[in-house]
Amino acid sequence: MDPLTTLQFGLGGELFGVSLSALAGQAIAFVLGFLATWALGRLVLVPLLVRLLQARGFTEALRSLTKSIANALVLFAAVAVAFMAAGFPSFLTAAATLSGALALAVGFAAQDLVGNFVAGVFIIKDKPFEVGDWIEWSGNSGRVEQIDLRVSTVRTFDNERITVPNSDLANNAITNPVAYERLRQKFVFGIGYDDDIDLAREAIVEEIGAVDGVLDEPEPTTRVTELGDSAVGIQARFWIDNPDRGDYVAVRSDAVQQVKERFDDEGIDMPYVHRQLVGEVDVTERAES
Repeated sequence: MDPLTTLQFGLGGELFGVSLSALAGQAIAFVLGFLATWALGRLVLVPLLVRLLQARGFTEALRSLTKSIANALVLFAAVAVAFMAAGFPSFLTAAATLSGALALAVGFAAQDLVGNFVAGVFIIKDKPFEVGDWIEWSGNSGRVEQIDLRVSTVRTFDNERITVPNSDLANNAITNPVAYERLRQKFVFGIGYDDDIDLAREAIVEEIGAVDGVLDEPEPTTRVTELGDSAVGIQARFWIDNPDRGDYVAVRSDAVQQVKERFDDEGIDMPYVHRQLVGEVDVTERAES
């Protein structure tokens, strides 16, 4: 045996001073620990978790995301258990320290991305809106076309596409006019002080009630809500069935137009705001030089 072989293997079946039988035992323990943990996680725990989410009514996107994360955790746990079974606990300490440092660095570098990701999970889970709903938020509005884990895609009424970070939708108040089966609409009509209020209220109820899309039950109602500078404000309230953006805007427009035309026929004035300026103007003549 040459000197190099003697240095590496030594005497008595050793490798770098470690018994070969001990190394073989550690390798077998590593493999068995890894396979047992991996099989338990992939074949039992992950399918059980997915079935639990499905039974709770979670969406396919959230189930797929949870399954991917669970598989990654199972792989990490299998490696950790394998090193423990092989008798290398110091590796776990080093791995935990390295993982913590990496997580901290990634967290600072991608905090906006992580925030949008977490917001997307909650949007998919809580369902404040769904694909096809018309939503309004922070002065913007549009119909939801797609909900992803990082961003949501919204189409505006002008047929423009807006890509909205999910954190903006999760951290701001959102109005969803089409979330329920019925939607109430309100509109204030202004009439002159000399006009008959009862006649105007009757005309409003009749005209709005005859518009297609307005529910008969509950029926349209009116209330005198304000006394303005030049007009008496009468608020009309009516309900629309199965609203969406095209329906409730069109129904509202038809209702207002019908009332305006009825007021013209009845001779009911709809005055605009008048402004009267009061004061004096002084005129000074400048002498010619």
